[in-house]
This record gives sequence, C-alpha cells and structure tokens, in this order.
Amino acid sequence: MRERKKIRLRDYDYSEGGYYFITICTQNREEWFGAIENGTMRLSQFGEVARNFWVEIPEHFKEVKTDEFSVMPNHFHGILILERDLRLA
Repeated sequence: MRERKKIRLRDYDYSEGGYYFITICTQNREEWFGAIENGTMRLSQFGEVARNFWVEIPEHFKEVKTDEFSVMPNHFHGILILERDLRLA
C-alpha cells in the first residue's frame, strides 16, 4: 500500500468555523457507490446510503451544515460548513 501524502496544514485547528472540502474514498478504490452510465452517475444501494447520510448531517449536528456534494463510483466529495468554532460548542 502506498503512503498517503499529508495535505493538512501544520498547526491549523480544523475545529475552527469555516468551509471544509472533504473527499472520502472506498477501500482499494472499489466502485461501491454506483457507476457512470451514458454520462450520468447511477447510484447503487451504497451510493444512496452515502447520499442520505450526507443530507442528514445537519439533523445530528446543529453547528454543521452541508453544501454541494457529489457521489462518484469510488469516492465522495462534499463541502461541510462549520457554523462556529466547535471548540466552543
């Protein structure tokens, strides 16, 4: 297994409020979330679960909002908005 490149900012506190772009990949980049058919992403059962959990995040964490997101065959992109510094929550 290759070593991942470290992309976090040194000395940055990620519990601070702001917009955060996240990517979540499946293990071994297996296409669990669906497939692209005729240029359109068709979600599998697992892709539906990923989408539904993303949409429900604000119901469970009042200081967190969700923005744009995209479910791809083997990964997920999304923007989380921390409404305030979570250290003060």
